[in-house]
This record gives sequence, C-alpha cells and structure tokens, in this order.
Amino acid sequence: MISKLFNEQRPLMVAGVISFVCFVATLILSLADNTQILGTNLWIKPMKFYISIAIFVWTIAVLLQYLPNKERFSRITSWAMIIIFAVEMAAVTGQAIRGTTSHFNIGNPVDAAIFAVMGTAIVINTIFVGVLTYHYFRSNIDLPPAVVWGIRFGLLLFVFGSIQGGYMSSQIGHTVGAADGGPGLPLVNWSTVAGDLRVAHFLGLHSLQAVPIVGLLLEKFRVSARTALTVGFAFVYFAAFMFLFAQALSGRPLLSL
Repeated sequence: MISKLFNEQRPLMVAGVISFVCFVATLILSLADNTQILGTNLWIKPMKFYISIAIFVWTIAVLLQYLPNKERFSRITSWAMIIIFAVEMAAVTGQAIRGTTSHFNIGNPVDAAIFAVMGTAIVINTIFVGVLTYHYFRSNIDLPPAVVWGIRFGLLLFVFGSIQGGYMSSQIGHTVGAADGGPGLPLVNWSTVAGDLRVAHFLGLHSLQAVPIVGLLLEKFRVSARTALTVGFAFVYFAAFMFLFAQALSGRPLLSL
C-alpha cells in the first residue's frame, strides 16, 4: 500500500516525509535551545505544525488514491496543498526564528502581512478539502461502506474545524477570558485558566483521521451495524467538537491545573 502511494501520489507522500524530517529536526532543536516565546519553547509550534502537516498530507494522499476518475483534480489538489503548506511552514518557522509569533500577530505591517498570507493559504486549503468532500459524497468509492462514510464525515468535520479556525483568527487570539500565552497544558499549551479555542480546532481537524479509523476498525472486526455505528460516532464527535467550542467561548479551560 505504501509503495503504491509513493508511486501514484508521490508529491504528497514526499511532502509528508519532508515535513516529518522537519518535525524531527525541530524536536531536537527544542531540546537544545530553550528560547521562549510567550512562555513556550520557540521550536514547539513549528514542531507541532510539521507533524500535523505530515499526517494531513499523507491522509489526503490516501483519500485521493481512492477517488475514482478525478486524476486532474487530484493532481491540482496535491500541488496546491504542497504550495499552501510550504508557505505556511515558511511563515511559522521564519517567525519562530525571528523570535516572534506567527498567528494573531498584527503588531507591525510585516507581521500582519505574514499572518494575512497564512490565513489566505488556509482558506484556499479549506476550499480544496470542501471540494474533495463533495466528490466523496457524490462518487462511488471502492471501499467498505463504514470506511466510506467515515471518510465522508471525517472530511465534513474537518471543514467545520477549519471554519472554527477562521473564527479564531477573526478574534486575533485563541484564548477567551485571558491574554494568549498564560499557563497551559504541557506540549499543547492549551490554557488552564481560561477558554482556549484551539481545543475544538484540534478535535475538528483530526476528525479526518479519527472517524475513518473508527469505520475501518469496525469493518475489520466485522461488527454488526458498523456503518450506522460509524455515522453515530461521527455525530458524537461533532457534539464533542461543539461542546468544546462552547466551553472555550464561555471562558472555561479544558482542564484547570
């Protein structure tokens, strides 16, 4: 399967490998360099973004592989996403090296322009995922039904997570009820004293992996009513996403430590 993906979805697969290598490099740098930005090691954010992007582009490669009769769309989508995330990670890493934040940073014209470019790139990415979602709902996919419906709802929930990220950007901050950069959970740094919009955003984006995997596991173990259970899980997942979003908007943290 992996060798087939490297043969037929090579650009995205190679992009994922490069992003993973950058993840390892920034992980090492985070251990060697303790420089802080808003109370967090400056390499943590690029590190998290590199691994997240690797997982995302590999996931998209798999989804494009099973999308029938859409070779041109797949090719355009692949290269568009590679360009989008090259821009995104150049901004995130470059701003970290400069010793400043990349997201929600409008302190001067240069930083504001970088943030605007990042936002535009993600909007374009969301549009491509939206079109992919449309194709998955309209096409006959040669996969077990529970897996197909897991992919469909995973894509749809990802779009919701991206839209919620757009709302977060419009607020010029991810913390509700306090300033960004306060006490947070280890590694993810989600606020422990106020609402944090990143929690729901994280859950929404990773529906792209979570919901299809549930469908795949239910198919693998031949569970009865597996398609209905997959769809049910997707609705529970959406409810959890909305709950965490509402919790953050009310100014309450995921966990208080």
